[in-house]
Amino acid sequence: MKKTDKVNLFLTASVLLLLSCNGAEDKLTVLGETGKDEISGTEYVNGKLWAIEDSGNKDILYRIGDKGGIEQQLRLRGMKNKDWEDLTSDAAGNLYIGDFGNNDNDRKDLAIHKINKDSLRNDSTHPDYTVYFKYPDQQSFPPKKSEFLYDAEAFFELNGNFYIFTKNRSARYDGSFKVYKVPNRAGSHTAVLAGTYTSCSAYRKCAVTGADISPDGTAVLLSSDKVWLIQNFSEGFKQEAMQQYELGLYSQKEGITFKDDNILLITDEKEDGIGGMLYRVNIKDLKAER
Repeated sequence: MKKTDKVNLFLTASVLLLLSCNGAEDKLTVLGETGKDEISGTEYVNGKLWAIEDSGNKDILYRIGDKGGIEQQLRLRGMKNKDWEDLTSDAAGNLYIGDFGNNDNDRKDLAIHKINKDSLRNDSTHPDYTVYFKYPDQQSFPPKKSEFLYDAEAFFELNGNFYIFTKNRSARYDGSFKVYKVPNRAGSHTAVLAGTYTSCSAYRKCAVTGADISPDGTAVLLSSDKVWLIQNFSEGFKQEAMQQYELGLYSQKEGITFKDDNILLITDEKEDGIGGMLYRVNIKDLKAER
């Protein structure tokens, strides 16, 4: 057995042990290692799973295999990875990269880059266009630490609009997050506040780190050990529409995408030698435990 195979086997066994100890083995199925340590966003489109890493990493879009591992690298020209945080797609199968990570709440260059579906087979490409946006209620860059409400790691595209879910980094975290709507159109836009909602009260377990929407219109939000499902998602949904489900394993989960109406694919970052995995979650199994 090669050394790399031994390492992979050890890491997979370690994660499986953690799943078992946390009672999560019936919720999360380990498919394999992603092949990257800091995946921040994923999207399953046209039968393929694509992923990006966040700030400090290369300007590359990665295609991940069904059992993990990097199968393709697409270098992205003319779009620097300032802080890429999530991936989404439109109904035609084009990909969009959300460059809106904003830990310090001081950015004035928030952007979303379109990657044409026809360029996904290439070795490199440029964006078709870029959508720039600003938050309508942010007045200071940065604001007071009690108003650090303008970071984001999660979004999806629906009917010609992007829905962006913020990551509350305020000094007194209360579980609240905002949803903004931005048109999927080249140029500069002022986002529209679509609503303010609450996840739960512990930042490490409740801050929103990923989002997606299924073919049948169910939205999902991700945190380090939970998901929230919002059936029949529409702008201005009610708080009670958010249904919370425990995943049973705490890790730095940042990538989530629907493979179909019932299957979620989740990735986490590698930390202290643990993580960097691709997981499968069956929504029917989650709902069966409520």
